[in-house]
Amino acid sequence: MQAVRRIIALLGVAAIALMSINATAKDSPVLDRILKNGEIRVGMSGNQPPFNAHSRNGGLIGLEVDLAKQLASAIGVEVKFVEKPFGDLLGALDKGDVDIVMSGVSITAKRTTRFTFAGPYMMSGKSILTKSETLAGARTAEAMNRADFSFATLGNSTSEDFVEKNLPKSKLMKVRDYDEGVKKVIDGDVDAMVADMPICVLSVMRYPDAGLTTLENPMTVEPIGIAVPRNDPQLVNLLDNVMDALERTGYMKELRKAWLQDGSWIAALP
Repeated sequence: MQAVRRIIALLGVAAIALMSINATAKDSPVLDRILKNGEIRVGMSGNQPPFNAHSRNGGLIGLEVDLAKQLASAIGVEVKFVEKPFGDLLGALDKGDVDIVMSGVSITAKRTTRFTFAGPYMMSGKSILTKSETLAGARTAEAMNRADFSFATLGNSTSEDFVEKNLPKSKLMKVRDYDEGVKKVIDGDVDAMVADMPICVLSVMRYPDAGLTTLENPMTVEPIGIAVPRNDPQLVNLLDNVMDALERTGYMKELRKAWLQDGSWIAALP
């Protein structure tokens, strides 16, 4: 019976998507291209678990991977994942190399001057991954703002912005992906990595013998959404409608539970 209800609910999602497509204006260049080509190109780093990551067999897994597939299915097109370093993703969107970006992208005022965002589909916030008891016990960013502390962050990320703004006395080391950042923390090359809370929690679970820890509560609150070119509000409207329907059917709740609470999938990582 539950499977039947899920099928009916997803059929409702598809119907909402079709209604949104039929209601679109003619001036929808990105959406028109998606429908014409029969595929939506989704930019992601492929190295940001639990949002997106490669499994042992090389395939992409993660919350955003599942969500992107569901969005494409509702729209009636195939999904094509385009992997690039996180710092290059929004530039690729600007150039038209991808149609949307789903890669743990925080919705900020600065980014909204260049792109439109659908969502958010989850809430996050800045935390730290560290082996330092002093840093783990810090209650404010001010307590971490010391010249003898060094922090790793993804380049061109809100974590980098956070360090530059709130921890100006500390040393900043930019990394291309989270695997590199986590390794630098474990090897003692930096005192901590600043990243989204889910990334930090996952890393503690993934390397239980490395002495890693994270904060109990995030230092900021940040909505995570889908970055879309500014010249296609109809695509944003479509994505918002589909995600709203997925939220109402309970699909998003199950997705968050599977990837953010149940850590059994970690065994699939290399």
